[in-house]
Amino acid sequence: MSICGPFDPAFSDLPDVMPVFPLSGALLLPRGHLPLNIFEPRYMNMVADALGQDRIFGMIQPRPDQHKNYFMDPDHPEIFSTGCAGRITAFSETDDGRFLITLTGVCRFNVIEELPCTDGGYRMVRGDFSPWKDDLDIPADDTPINRDRLRIALEAYFAQHSLRSCWDTLADSDDEMLITTISMGCRLSPLEKQALLECTTLYDRGDMLTTLLEMAVHAGPKQVHGSAN
Repeated sequence: MSICGPFDPAFSDLPDVMPVFPLSGALLLPRGHLPLNIFEPRYMNMVADALGQDRIFGMIQPRPDQHKNYFMDPDHPEIFSTGCAGRITAFSETDDGRFLITLTGVCRFNVIEELPCTDGGYRMVRGDFSPWKDDLDIPADDTPINRDRLRIALEAYFAQHSLRSCWDTLADSDDEMLITTISMGCRLSPLEKQALLECTTLYDRGDMLTTLLEMAVHAGPKQVHGSAN
């Protein structure tokens, strides 16, 4: 079922070429809301240019090498082949010269090729949205997620990290928003977040998320660090 609203792009509106923001540990999923604090000049240029056009750019993660080092080339790291395009749905400027934006996920894409950097210094790719065009539709609920198992895993994860459980707040959400909010918000590793991004179905993502939370609780607390590239 299509969910295209008056401000939402249709599949035919998605750009063939778009800017990308490589950010380790950042996960954007369709219809998820990602707040971003933009302060690097190249990404301020990117946001300004996007605001003057279709307000769309892609979030994508740098790809680690075999030693899981995410910062081999700080200025131009290799990126994963799949990201998610988002649309700027909220924007403000700060007194100290930063942009605060909210990026709302639209559709995942596969990178066909990377193009030369723009004059503004940010990266561009040619993307293919067709493998993920179903992202523009509300996921079917033919196979509901196991909420009881997810709740137990999430509450154990929060307890381990000395965080207050948010289950009561999330419990009334539909399956997609529940899984999207937890997937984007939890401190999972970049590789784990990439695996969640590339799940084919909502049920698969819910099952993987629950398993990752269970594994994190079993392994003990860990720190995840990210940086823009």
